[in-house]
Amino acid sequence: MAGRGEGPVAVCVHGLTTPSFVWEPLAEGLGRMGWRVLVYDLYGRGFSDRPRGAQDSAFFTRQLEELLADQDVTGEIALFGYSMGGAIATAFAGKEAARVTRLILIAPAGLGHDLGPWARLAVNHDWLGRWLMLGFYPVSLRRALAAERALPGRAADMVDLQIAETRLKGFAPAVLSSLRGVLDEPLDDAHRAVAAAGVPVVAVWGEIDEVIAPSCAERLRVLNPAARQEVIAGAGHALAYSHCDQLLAVLQPAMRGR
Repeated sequence: MAGRGEGPVAVCVHGLTTPSFVWEPLAEGLGRMGWRVLVYDLYGRGFSDRPRGAQDSAFFTRQLEELLADQDVTGEIALFGYSMGGAIATAFAGKEAARVTRLILIAPAGLGHDLGPWARLAVNHDWLGRWLMLGFYPVSLRRALAAERALPGRAADMVDLQIAETRLKGFAPAVLSSLRGVLDEPLDDAHRAVAAAGVPVVAVWGEIDEVIAPSCAERLRVLNPAARQEVIAGAGHALAYSHCDQLLAVLQPAMRGR
């Protein structure tokens, strides 16, 4: 838990392939605003265990519930979700709306995405998709990540950490399970539940995001007309660390008050 000891708690849920270190730049900024920030690794990533089985929304919301209990976080929280973490955060907030003071979605999955041909094969073709994902996906991802070194902000550091992650045992099976699980689930009901409960929602999109396009905002607008939505100019899917200053500036009004 980073930040001031007596501040309110913000819990951050990372995405498909980027463990909790992806939150470091944003967590530092939230700490300066007076928040205590809890980051953690989803199962199959970072320092967490790598259990087998389906990684659907129920699997990840249960992990988050158990984490909060373990860390003795019993009160209300601000909940952040980046990419796949946006889908998980939405599922949790839809179920536990009374615990969530605000839901911050950064390039969130669950409203439409394009993770590329590897992901489509993995979801649509059982044995072939598994063979390709486990045998070739980590190499393909490392090549794609290397192209992000030139991005601004903390991108170069994040690329090195992400590439190291792809070499760990259990990484590719966890990605595959999530693709066939939480990332293949409709979350319309969860978004509607969040809206019905009146949880304040801020969604931030990258203007040139090719993974989760800013046009997904239209789907969220239908499901939750009250959600505040912002687009960061020039940002792609790595906006959480490539455009952190702009992201914090957008989020600062939403993080005022307790």
